[in-house]
Amino acid sequence: MGNHHSHEKESVVKTNSGSGASTPRGGSHRGSGSRSGSGGDLQGLEKSDKPPPSMVPVEKLAKLLVQRSQKEDGINGVTEKSFTKYLFPMYPELAKQFYKYIHRTGKCKNQHIPLSTFKLHCEKILAMLDDSIILDTYVKMFSSDTDDNTVTPEGLRSLLYTSYKLSMDHYPEGPQTCLMIHKTLSAVVNGCFNNKDSHSVGFVVRWLEEHCPRLIFPVHRYCVHMLATRHRDIEAHVESSGDGAGLELATPVLSRSPWQAASALLPLSAAWLLAGAAPPLYSRPTAPTGHGHMISVPPPAVAPGGGLASAAWLARLVCAVPSHWTPLYSSRDHGIGANRFLHHTLAYRGPTVVMLAGGPLVLALCAPQEWRESHQYWGSGDCALVQLAPTFAVIERAPKMLYLNTSIRGYPRGLRAGADARAPRLSVDAGFDSLAFQGVPYELKAVEVWGCGDHSSRETQLEIKKWQVKEAERQRAVKLSAADWLDHPDRYLLEMAGRPQYNNSAS
Repeated sequence: MGNHHSHEKESVVKTNSGSGASTPRGGSHRGSGSRSGSGGDLQGLEKSDKPPPSMVPVEKLAKLLVQRSQKEDGINGVTEKSFTKYLFPMYPELAKQFYKYIHRTGKCKNQHIPLSTFKLHCEKILAMLDDSIILDTYVKMFSSDTDDNTVTPEGLRSLLYTSYKLSMDHYPEGPQTCLMIHKTLSAVVNGCFNNKDSHSVGFVVRWLEEHCPRLIFPVHRYCVHMLATRHRDIEAHVESSGDGAGLELATPVLSRSPWQAASALLPLSAAWLLAGAAPPLYSRPTAPTGHGHMISVPPPAVAPGGGLASAAWLARLVCAVPSHWTPLYSSRDHGIGANRFLHHTLAYRGPTVVMLAGGPLVLALCAPQEWRESHQYWGSGDCALVQLAPTFAVIERAPKMLYLNTSIRGYPRGLRAGADARAPRLSVDAGFDSLAFQGVPYELKAVEVWGCGDHSSRETQLEIKKWQVKEAERQRAVKLSAADWLDHPDRYLLEMAGRPQYNNSAS
């Protein structure tokens, strides 16, 4: 990726999210929705053909690694052993692929990497701003050993697992594991390769941009973080760390209710996958104080004259504090049915993810706003329908693709999703007994609803439900006086039914 600056001069082709249109690799800017997952909008920054200015953190890191390589391996350069031991000790696979990438793109003649080559390519990685270039770089990093323009299923799986492992190790509530991760990764790999043995780097990059554009960016954040700060630990002779302490990545926190010990349809690995596939609204980063949307890592030392370029790559170090996903409804615990779905889902004034299972099929329906009954399709451009199993794919992203009607006569009953009202991609019948996906019928086995809004959204919903219960009890306890009963409409209905007198003694 040593010539990535030339890619930035290619013509820009914009596509709508979910359109499926192919774009030139390394020369496309996606919409603003997809850019937020990698750090923010930096399109307006000036770009030049000159390499980025020397950065003090990288220069210090390179010299320290060369010193360790000379001392431990007797080689004047950066060896793979020292690179792995001191830079990425917790992630040897990432270290191996990163080192091979620099060695390959730097056209090194020996097994080690010269100091100047190491420094140059690390600076280029720190200076990357374009989302497509970032994806292209890391897909190439995990490409085939024999052909750096070919990606195998094993290479993509390794890259995805690295991203997953980083996200779980830096989970806000402590390191996590998920027993379903291999099944989740297999669904993504199968969705991309479709039983083929390999794909070109360009194909894989375009597929990732189309289906899960933000899934790989945690790897870039972590690499930038370590390249910019690791020299401090090495100077302080801290050799066993390297975990990127303080680096938080945008994986949703799955809150568990007392009635829900474990989710049947949304394991942690599926939530991680959805966070990289669904629009950013559902895992929107927020500052811990609640006063903003992003927090940043303290800046490392920058060489004089670094100025704008240093600020640009530092902006890529934005760390996202993920939102909590709160369970609202589970058919396993609350029973399945339209009335149960409505009772637990309505009045939640925030984005939600509805999980649906039918046989081997698992779908996620992303609703950006409060659910409501209507005879018309509704929803903003952040609506999405995602297939999680048996293969992974973003089926559709479009506005006005949600439909829910259980009571309005003369219109189709049930839940539907799809931009084409005449042929919706998803259709759930009025009794929540079956679903049809892409025209294929399935038995509806399980439904879950997760609230993806802030804490106040759930509190507001609970307050509304409390008010509804109290109002129902008050209505039930109302006692009518004799005068009120004479003019009450229920009295006339009883008389029309042939019962002019209605009291406890009447038989």
